Amino acid sequence: MLVSVGDYVTAYLFRHNIKPDLFIVDDKIMRKQIPPIDANADAVLTVKNPAGTITDQAWFAIETATRSRRRTKIQVDGEEDLLTLVAILTAPLNSIVLYGQPLQGVVVVRVTAEMKESVRRIVDAMTKTD
Repeated sequence: MLVSVGDYVTAYLFRHNIKPDLFIVDDKIMRKQIPPIDANADAVLTVKNPAGTITDQAWFAIETATRSRRRTKIQVDGEEDLLTLVAILTAPLNSIVLYGQPLQGVVVVRVTAEMKESVRRIVDAMTKTD
């Protein structure tokens, strides 16, 4: 499975005829509003996900999309940055997750059991309450 998170990365892929199985966008690049990218999908899911959060709604949509055989666009009302973590956790092993690192380039993550465990620890630390 190929997953892209972010408008810039997703637009770049589609411009080069590389069509991710799942793409997660918020119509923003570096927090500036942009026109929706020209990218087609078999299914479109819209979720609310405020900046700095991972909502249950967004998690469920990504989990559903990574289990699907349909090209899926997840349109985020809010911010998609942290949803990269969910994509890594829910994508099948050996998937590739791409996301943008502002002013640096594209980060490529191969989904392995070790990567999932590392990301799980990050998410657990984010949700830990004392």
